Amino acid sequence: MTDANMPLHLGQASRLPASPADAVLDYVPNPRPGRTYLVRFAVPEFTSLCPVTAQPDFAHLVIDYVPAETIVESKSLKLFLGAFRNHAAFHEDCTVGIGERLVKEMKPVWLRIGGYWYPRGGIPIDVFWQSGLPPAELWLPDQGVQPYRGRG
Repeated sequence: MTDANMPLHLGQASRLPASPADAVLDYVPNPRPGRTYLVRFAVPEFTSLCPVTAQPDFAHLVIDYVPAETIVESKSLKLFLGAFRNHAAFHEDCTVGIGERLVKEMKPVWLRIGGYWYPRGGIPIDVFWQSGLPPAELWLPDQGVQPYRGRG
């Protein structure tokens, strides 16, 4: 959070960060503190670079979390995720790193991320990470992303 707890990006012109490390994620107060509810971000066009070939890799990310005191501001999240466009990392590093950064900074009750990566070398790679067990009373819908089936 920036000066006087005002988001840096919301309502402002913002440039894509040069790297995920340079991205500033903004957090705002949870409008329903003390309630158990799920927030979902679906990112069907996530892009990063292969660290070996520098060719683009594509994924459909689904981020689910139960907020505690704050929620992540969506524009800052979009800029953070967009910064991976020129970032070279393996699928596992991107997926788990995104989840870990959100947990470290936002401190949600619970978070999970599913990275459904399109084939590289003919093999689709799906990566899943969660911060722990979900709350028992949480309605947890399926992430809704079908397994890769190719053209058929």
